[in-house]
Amino acid sequence: MALTGMRGLSVFISDVRNCQNKEQERLRVDKELGNIRTRFKNEKALTHYKKKKYVWKMLYIYMLGYDVDFGHMEAVSLISAPKYPEKQVGYIVTSCLLTENHEFLRMVINTVRNDIIGRNETFQCLALTMVGNIGGKEFSESLATDVQKLLVSSSCRPLVRKKAALCLLRLYRKNPDVVNIDGWSDRMSQLLDERDLGVLTSVMSLFVALVSNNVEAYWNCLPKCVKILERLGRNQDVPQEYTYHGIPSPWIQVKTMRALQYFPTIEDPNTKRALFEVLQRILMGTDVVKNVNKNNAAHAILFEALALVVHLDAEKEMMSQCVALLGKFVAVREPNIRYLGLENMTRMLLVSDVQDIIKSHQAQIIISLKDPDISIRRRALDLLYGMCDVTNAKDIVEELLQYLNTADFAMREELALKAAILAEKFAPDLSWYVDVILQLIDKAGDFVSDDIWYRVVQFVTNNEDLQPYAATKAREYLEKPVLHETMVKVSAYLLGEYNHLLARRTGCTPKEIFIIINEKLPTVTTSTVAIVLSTYAKILMHNHPPDPELQEQIWSIFRKYESYIDVEIQQRAVEYIALCNKGAALVDVLAEMPKFPERQSALLKKAEVAEVDTAEQSAIRIRSQQQTSNALVVTDQRPTEGSLPVSQLGVVRMPSGKMEASTQDQTSFQDQGMTKENGVITEVVPQDVPPADLLGDLLGPLAINGSPATAVPVEQRNQNLLSVVEATPEAAGSLALTTVDNQPNSIQPIVNIAERFNELCLKDSGVLYEDLHIQIGIKAEWQAHHGHIVLFLGNKNTSPLVSVQALILPPTHLKMELSLVPETVPPRAQVQCPLEFVNLRASRDVAVLDFSYKFGTAMVYVKLRLPAVINKFLQPISVTAEEFFAQWKSLSGPPLKLQEVLRGVKPLSLPEMANLFTSLHLAVNPGIDTNPNNLIACTTFYSESTRATLCLIRVETDPSDRTQLRITIASGDPTLTFELKESIKEYLVNIPTQTSSAVVAPSQPQSPVTPVAYNDPGAMLAGLL
Repeated sequence: MALTGMRGLSVFISDVRNCQNKEQERLRVDKELGNIRTRFKNEKALTHYKKKKYVWKMLYIYMLGYDVDFGHMEAVSLISAPKYPEKQVGYIVTSCLLTENHEFLRMVINTVRNDIIGRNETFQCLALTMVGNIGGKEFSESLATDVQKLLVSSSCRPLVRKKAALCLLRLYRKNPDVVNIDGWSDRMSQLLDERDLGVLTSVMSLFVALVSNNVEAYWNCLPKCVKILERLGRNQDVPQEYTYHGIPSPWIQVKTMRALQYFPTIEDPNTKRALFEVLQRILMGTDVVKNVNKNNAAHAILFEALALVVHLDAEKEMMSQCVALLGKFVAVREPNIRYLGLENMTRMLLVSDVQDIIKSHQAQIIISLKDPDISIRRRALDLLYGMCDVTNAKDIVEELLQYLNTADFAMREELALKAAILAEKFAPDLSWYVDVILQLIDKAGDFVSDDIWYRVVQFVTNNEDLQPYAATKAREYLEKPVLHETMVKVSAYLLGEYNHLLARRTGCTPKEIFIIINEKLPTVTTSTVAIVLSTYAKILMHNHPPDPELQEQIWSIFRKYESYIDVEIQQRAVEYIALCNKGAALVDVLAEMPKFPERQSALLKKAEVAEVDTAEQSAIRIRSQQQTSNALVVTDQRPTEGSLPVSQLGVVRMPSGKMEASTQDQTSFQDQGMTKENGVITEVVPQDVPPADLLGDLLGPLAINGSPATAVPVEQRNQNLLSVVEATPEAAGSLALTTVDNQPNSIQPIVNIAERFNELCLKDSGVLYEDLHIQIGIKAEWQAHHGHIVLFLGNKNTSPLVSVQALILPPTHLKMELSLVPETVPPRAQVQCPLEFVNLRASRDVAVLDFSYKFGTAMVYVKLRLPAVINKFLQPISVTAEEFFAQWKSLSGPPLKLQEVLRGVKPLSLPEMANLFTSLHLAVNPGIDTNPNNLIACTTFYSESTRATLCLIRVETDPSDRTQLRITIASGDPTLTFELKESIKEYLVNIPTQTSSAVVAPSQPQSPVTPVAYNDPGAMLAGLL
């Protein structure tokens, strides 16, 4: 591309290159853009030369990374120019600046078509290149036929046909309907006879795309592909320019063998024999040489040939030859070749006849497990995992355990999981399996999932002969001075269940076991403390004859945890003390765990998922996930005799908005007294059952499968329920709650909607809305400029809520996506609807949830503000005085630094104001301001446009008049400065407060369930505890 004679363009490029910093470059670019814009306004005085020059400048500015939002019409208009220089500029700049959906492209379709069907080959190449780069549906529909004619035309030069093939490939990828399969089968067969290798290379790319979508239509092309490989393999009629380091056109060979892999088999014996001869020649003629480029080309062909050999399930002799060649590659020094050798040997494991041959390379594969390159180590681990069976399981697992000591942290979790799976699948005896798992926990406890030690407990419980051995090994590990917490868990559990089997062994009396476990108690977390308490209770049960000293020591520990903050540990301690006072009843209650029912291992399930990982099945899984709703329907469990319902909720996936359950889920529903009719889960609920704890999920973690909640007596539950708040939509405020089309609701909210919204602006979980029939709760997580909210829709009645609809009305500064909301909420059930946020920029506008449902004949419409406010995207940060003042001085004056005197502020002491700032995610930094009556706070604001922006806040108070203060806010974004100042101002002038009391609302005859409102989830939790 010659740019000679364009002095202005050369000067501009020189100026940009001579800029000392980014700011100078930006100023020079802005100046030039202003000049170009001015020139384009006076189009009459603009010659083709000047227009071409300014369009080149626009392209250069675009290449520098700046936005060019004007001049597109001038670039497009150059395509219609009659001369080559202007037309070339038009095509190139249009290809770079415009996308396939740009409206200006419609204006040039006729011009492009005329260039394609014209006789000027240069114009044809320019047009085909632009269409191939941009693609698009409109180009496909308008130009595909003309491009096909060029491709099959015998009068066109190879240069044009090459570009036509690549252009048609792009159009086919964007719109597969443009190629008529019936007519193209014969055309493609003729094109594969092409002698020009340049055209054949482009045609083969198109052929690969065609057979990947419909292989059945192109069986007549299969012999032609084999002939191409024969021609290239024998180096027949291959021009020198298509020979790469002595290898005839490696690109065509690779693409041809890739196309052959789409055909399931080769039925013609002559064609099959000819192909295997070519493959045999490739396998025999490929070796490692010093020339890197030749290595790359030769090995690209070789590894594609290996994949084709595996696909065609060749004879065992050829398979053995492939494995031997790969074993040779695994041993070379070049890391790229070694990686490919390991990867392809893993693929060869799919062939059953060669697994024994691969085992002969086990020593070299183990050496690769210690390679400095982590990618090679991962491939070696995958290969060892795949080639393991009963004959070599011990050797491989021992190597993995030994390697675990020095493995990277990035690999340890995968390594531990695979070692555990291999130990379970191929264990010669169960005692070896127990040894392996305990070693695994000891060496890499942080990377051992709970599924692994759960599984070893199941094995030990179901095999009586294994119990003494497992308890002895657990006792040995407890003697170590430093022990991972997972080892403490499994050892405490095993010794609690089976310590009586070791009673006659030295050092294994109940008191000695208690002492060695109790040494670990101060170092473990609450989840392990719960297991240890159960172990102590079991030790007491097996303590015969009773040891008063041991009994008093254990009772004192139980009494210590009676008032522990964790409800699970507190409950266990209280119950164990009560059981100890019952004497003989303790033996019946704390009897040995029964055998677990036979079930498929969770680890083996993971292994099956990992083994089935082809691209096609991955796509199937992705499509099924896209068709499955993210909403989760949760139903109460039916109470057993003499017990009360708990809030542990079963989960059911809802594909396409309809509720379906697996066989396992159906069984659990039948066990719980539920039936399934017409795809909807129903449940018979006794009328005397108290309302479900719809806040259970709000107070717990966001994980769907949580631990079961503790059953609470009816009397205590009724005493702890908070009273109902009497409220009306008017009291809630028009912004918090409005109705659609001013339709009056017969069902009124029983909470103050505005207060609920204000509370949720300062915390991440709670109730957003509640009436007689439904409770809408929120639990949120915020990270940088991303937010994740789960809406909990709880049906409080024994009848379903129907016609449920939820629509998000987002402000312009938020990108939001709500998962599918089911149209029906089952009786006494809860639906979870995830909602994703992305913050684009600073703003105080709020999103609105437009929600409606129908109960009986009453239709309820509400609009609720969602607490995705500006302070949710703040991250508090502490800075030193030097850092603060350096930033403070650099941000001088409006609009980056704003100051305002606030009057009518609610009187707050400095500690109270500091607490308010903390709840707003502002980090108060004491000691920076020398005036003790002032506050300094810092935070970081995250958005997609600005990423992380530091914000500085200074509040100056008057000790004599707390109703006024002066606030100064500074940041690098003027919009953020203003919005954050106004947001903090709203909290200082009108601080949201929680209601301290509740009033009982009059009973409503419309609902059979007594309505209950919870003012504060924390208060509700405190009541339940």
